[in-house]
Amino acid sequence: MSRIERWTITIILGSILPLMGLLAGWWGSYAFLSTTWVIITAAAGMAAGLAVDAFCLKKWTAKAYEIDLKILAAIYLFYSVCIFGFFMGVPVFNLALAVPAGLFIGRKAAVQRMDAASGQRVISRTRWFTTGVLVLICAASAWFALNSPSTAADLEGMLRLPFEVTLPMIWGLIAVGGVLLLAAHWLLFTKCAQVARVH
Repeated sequence: MSRIERWTITIILGSILPLMGLLAGWWGSYAFLSTTWVIITAAAGMAAGLAVDAFCLKKWTAKAYEIDLKILAAIYLFYSVCIFGFFMGVPVFNLALAVPAGLFIGRKAAVQRMDAASGQRVISRTRWFTTGVLVLICAASAWFALNSPSTAADLEGMLRLPFEVTLPMIWGLIAVGGVLLLAAHWLLFTKCAQVARVH
């Protein structure tokens, strides 16, 4: 495992528990505590995650390619939801996850010395899974866009459009944009997995 590879995996795995602690502390106390205590609770949740990392992260990183696919799927779902929420429901940013997902699963196949058929099967299943997650992300984004009364105005302002955005235009953007996004994810994931598997 190269230094860059190790650091990348460390950051990806090491960010999970602190982020979970932060989000749990924030949203778990937001409804009934003052702003100051919400911040304190969120910080405490993050600190707890970092404390666990201090004891376990080195071992997790060393055995990263031995992690069960179900756990990897849960990690992918976690980051998908985080990115979707952080960028306020704009699904295009979730495309970025195709890169680490493809690279990791390709390296997993290489490190575990899977034969051609087994490696291709794992890559194919992972590609279908990650694409399926992106389908759900796109569907959620479409639902928010179609049910928000400000979507048309938001598009007009963001893109500085000189014309009025209509509902059929929004439907067209969702359909065409969704297909292009899914195709881009499929191709990007495939290329990254192929590159990582042979290097």
